[in-house]
Amino acid sequence: MQSEQQLVQEYRKTGNLQLLGRLYEPYMPLVYGLCFKYYKDEAKSEDAVMQIFESLITKLRIHEVSNFKSWLYSLARNHCLMDLRIGNRISVVDIDEHLVESDLFLHQHDSGERIPEERLVLMESCLGELNAEQQTCVRLFYLEQKCYREVAEITGYDLNKVKSHIQNGKRNLKICMEKKQG
Repeated sequence: MQSEQQLVQEYRKTGNLQLLGRLYEPYMPLVYGLCFKYYKDEAKSEDAVMQIFESLITKLRIHEVSNFKSWLYSLARNHCLMDLRIGNRISVVDIDEHLVESDLFLHQHDSGERIPEERLVLMESCLGELNAEQQTCVRLFYLEQKCYREVAEITGYDLNKVKSHIQNGKRNLKICMEKKQG
């Protein structure tokens, strides 16, 4: 019996879907349970289990994975959150100054208010005007709801640089939106 790490490495080399199936199969009930926790719908959760497997086909060959179980958990959680966010058309969170400064920011802040479409268009326009580092960090942190550590891992930036890019990007975004609203 091959270890998980050996299966991951072998799959990365060969792309053999049978290897990926052997790797994923023991975790299917756990992934289903996680999805069910978010969706509270059996059919949607079953579909998500298959969609996550399909995303594994490419993502596992791209990403270096040392702990498959925890990586899979993050992948599944992010899949569910992104799917729910798209389904609810939640694309913006409140970006008050004190929330960005706090390491305790939990991303679940939702005032329940809908943001008018023109504000969303304005925000997207201003996001495009940020420098590349700020834009990337702000998008990952606020729109994809990654934590500081995840943003640092994805971008390769130092954790303090990530916090700085997010803070400066948020401030520049606010200034740009205020100017354009006039």
